[in-house]
Amino acid sequence: MKILVTGAAGFIGFYISKSLLENGHIVVGLDNINDYYDINLKFSRLNQLGIDKQRAVQFNLLNKSSSYKNFSFVRMSLEDRENLPSLFKNQKFDVVCNLAAQAGVRYSLENPEAYIDSNLVGFLNILECCRNYDIKHLVYASSSSVYGLNDKIPFKTTDSVDHPVSLYAATKKSNELMAHSYSHLYGFKTTGLRFFTVYGPWGRPDMAYFSFTEDIINNKPINVYNNGKLARDFTFIEDITDGIKKIIELGFKPNNHYKGNASIYNIGRGKSIKLMDFIKQIELNLNKRAILNMMPMQKGDVYETWADTTELETNYKYKPNTSLATGLKSFTKWYLKHM
Repeated sequence: MKILVTGAAGFIGFYISKSLLENGHIVVGLDNINDYYDINLKFSRLNQLGIDKQRAVQFNLLNKSSSYKNFSFVRMSLEDRENLPSLFKNQKFDVVCNLAAQAGVRYSLENPEAYIDSNLVGFLNILECCRNYDIKHLVYASSSSVYGLNDKIPFKTTDSVDHPVSLYAATKKSNELMAHSYSHLYGFKTTGLRFFTVYGPWGRPDMAYFSFTEDIINNKPINVYNNGKLARDFTFIEDITDGIKKIIELGFKPNNHYKGNASIYNIGRGKSIKLMDFIKQIELNLNKRAILNMMPMQKGDVYETWADTTELETNYKYKPNTSLATGLKSFTKWYLKHM
């Protein structure tokens, strides 16, 4: 298959691009390489895919990889209404995996416009291109953030998600509604994935586990919100990648709640882990104690996340099996080598 992966210089986009290439698919990666976090990490990910920095910085030019013969990369924004349709027209994709988005709950409090531009305008452009250029299946990133302050756990896709507590969550809920309407109106298949706290090597520096590791190494206090009384469904990146790849390769499958051409799935570990236990595991890997700066609850944050992944397991044989100890050991080993 020929697959467009947007957000290809990002954490999950990099991994899924690499995995699809290793399975013999043709992949075109797209990313605007914005400066939400250190762009050198994004260039380093692309370098792992055979795209050097000198070529990656060029806008709207399709560059072939030196390492993977079936990989090309284009620097482009989803908001580009002129060049994005041209890319679709020329490349004739079978499947689109849309992972490009402005991420982060806390940053949405500071720069809301970035979320509207990328997550709403950009996603609309993706939907328009899918309907106009005969895309068979759109797989796109949603988020566990859509569940808001839901205290019924584990979270199921049948739960109400009508009360988001951050703009980021609101844009992701909007993506689900937009995809549902386009699937209904124009007949192409869409699968939304509600990601649950993905971590691992090559991860995002704005994520807590990344900054925790950096600060512990440098003897700096780490901010622990809600006095540590938080829990997350921490999911290792390779488990996430395996799930996305299965959905792309096996094709669209409707779940029980979302009928017709649109599906929504939770994709996570399926287990809630206390934040303090997560920190202790990092301390163990680094053989160093953290300096804890206990903080109140952060605006837009939630107390606990926990994914019910039953439907994904049933329809796609998705079965995450990476333990927290194994996953964090892999991350800290990578961090000490590369950072």
